[in-house]
Amino acid sequence: MSVALSPPGFLAKNRLGKLGLDRGLQIAGVLVGILFLIVTMVLPLYAILSKSVENKDGDFIGLANYLKYASNPSLLNSISNSFTIAIITTLIVISLALMTAYALTRTCMPFKGVVRVLVMGPIFAPSLLPAISLVYLFGNQGVLKSWLMGESVYGPIGIVISLAFWCFPHAVMIITTALSNTDARLYESARALRTSPIRTFFTVTLPSIKYGLISASFVVFTLVITDFGAPKVIGGQYNVLATDIYKQVIGQQNFQMGAVVSVILLLPAILAFAVDRWVQRKQVSLLTARAEPLLPKKSPLKDNVMLLLCLPVIITIIGVLGMAVYASLVTFWPYNLELSFNNYQFDLMDGGGWEAYYNSLEMALYTALFGTAIIFTNAYLVEKVPGITGLRTLLHLGAMIPLAVPGLVLGLAYIFFFNSPSNPLNGLYGTLAILVICTIAHYYTVCHLTAVTALKQIDSEFEAVSASLKVPFYVTFWRVTLPVCMPALLDIFIYLYVNAMNTVSAVVFLYSSNTMLASVAVLNMDDAGDIAPAAAMGVLLMFTCIGIKLLHWGMSHLLLKRTQRWRHKSAT
Repeated sequence: MSVALSPPGFLAKNRLGKLGLDRGLQIAGVLVGILFLIVTMVLPLYAILSKSVENKDGDFIGLANYLKYASNPSLLNSISNSFTIAIITTLIVISLALMTAYALTRTCMPFKGVVRVLVMGPIFAPSLLPAISLVYLFGNQGVLKSWLMGESVYGPIGIVISLAFWCFPHAVMIITTALSNTDARLYESARALRTSPIRTFFTVTLPSIKYGLISASFVVFTLVITDFGAPKVIGGQYNVLATDIYKQVIGQQNFQMGAVVSVILLLPAILAFAVDRWVQRKQVSLLTARAEPLLPKKSPLKDNVMLLLCLPVIITIIGVLGMAVYASLVTFWPYNLELSFNNYQFDLMDGGGWEAYYNSLEMALYTALFGTAIIFTNAYLVEKVPGITGLRTLLHLGAMIPLAVPGLVLGLAYIFFFNSPSNPLNGLYGTLAILVICTIAHYYTVCHLTAVTALKQIDSEFEAVSASLKVPFYVTFWRVTLPVCMPALLDIFIYLYVNAMNTVSAVVFLYSSNTMLASVAVLNMDDAGDIAPAAAMGVLLMFTCIGIKLLHWGMSHLLLKRTQRWRHKSAT
């Protein structure tokens, strides 16, 4: 019996064919990723820049719209108001976040785990919820109105308090990371030199975390200056750039002036982003392989003092969130304080009813599913594909753009781009799909960086061995990369889901009567004077996000156990 052998030339040609197919798929994948970012980010931003230099007839008029904006004192005053609010809020938040992060990382204070969980509470609530809660606390009929000593909460005071509350967890996370990366040897040297604790703090602690403080400051500054929800609910007649955009577009239908304000709002966000990128590169360069982790030592006096200092922060968080929950249950504030679920009968009120909540659940699920798949795949192509350096660098740089674009600006840009009759993608406008696409684009950068960080932890030998064995890269991606990066994938999924549930600014211009979202319903009910139902919808969103996060913790625990068992079996 004879066996037919394939000639060597045929085998070599077959292998080259497989390699050529792999390389072609990789290049195609990177190009598709670049095209996605161009369509969802670059072209809409170009559309809003174009609109800002056109008149209502679409004719080019240069900088006439900007000169008109500069000649209007009330509009121009919004710039100084925005910067004033951003600077004051940033100073307050960074001071409180530094104290809290120091207590969590450098002390053994009692109930540290409880404090760590509570300080993250505001991150699960939409930015409108603390503003609504402040109305019940310090408004015209608020229970603590006298605490303001005759001042009104409707204005800069309310905006600063609500935004400081909402931004606080973001600053704590960044500063906690900076404090955790400090080299213990510096403190050993300070003790050997008999340096006092106060001097050690100013000469060792602060210099070692200065880049983390700067980064946290710019993150908070950007969040404050671009936020729309809190100034809209509690700002009163105090105009800021974000509310100016909303008033120009929704109130006056002046899209050209709305585009002008959007471009102006884009500039400080881009500047803050650029400085933050520079700061992060400096922070990485400070880390060395010889650094030793600093473990806090018990000191009853210091630990108890730090707990007492953190108590006002914790009481404030519990009080604001607790007031929102209580207000959502009160029958008719302040005349009938009986508790009921009447305010949760959303179908009897303006704002979209329960359908808005179900739309949010659906939109968040699609955003998390498709966003995780798209972002992780693109991150894999950036990090693990060999060669084509120029294209991969372009894809990575494109992934950084969304972090510098405020949600309100992106939402308005989507109107100009996708609502254009000449755009073949015009059919997406007014559908749930455009809300999903906009939300993915808005939160793209953080997820991309999370995915890249996870992929960097995987040894490149996996891809090298697979290539030497002629295994297609997508097989390695499916069988090796995805299972190993499952915790990071889950983090990205939850991040997208929670933010999609709470986002307001990115979608406030894009929803239709059939795609009303719960976060937008909060805004609309507050506009209509239904403040208690607005609080109820905000509370519902908060508890939904907390439930999703608890599910995330449970799944992460199971994945950790599974990984540990897999490693144990591999070792034995």
